[in-house]
Amino acid sequence: MNSLSDALRVASSGMEAQSARLRHVAENIANTDTPGYHRKLITFESALSRDSVATVTAGPVTLDRTELTEIYDPHHPMADETGHYQGSNVNLLVEIADAREASRSYEANLKLFEQVRQMSSALMDLLRR
Repeated sequence: MNSLSDALRVASSGMEAQSARLRHVAENIANTDTPGYHRKLITFESALSRDSVATVTAGPVTLDRTELTEIYDPHHPMADETGHYQGSNVNLLVEIADAREASRSYEANLKLFEQVRQMSSALMDLLRR
């Protein structure tokens, strides 16, 4: 039964990590038009528990240091004397791809979680007989 609970712990850690990733992708999409906004990036780290079960955790959030876009709008309140201001470095196509990948990874972990739960239930049924 211990290996089944370990599998549940691994699957749930994957779901938590992908959930954090989706949260940051949503923040990036929400701030696409925010002047001066730098895209947030999240990394994943492997964590080893006391009983040697490798799980995944969301690592520290970093900011994407690519150049901000220069936008020409002389009527914008943040425009300089040339009529330009700095937009964000969020690319919606990249964010949508990241969201899709995180969603599919979350679903895969959820399916694993459900399979382990069904196996555990079947084992308990067998032990009751």
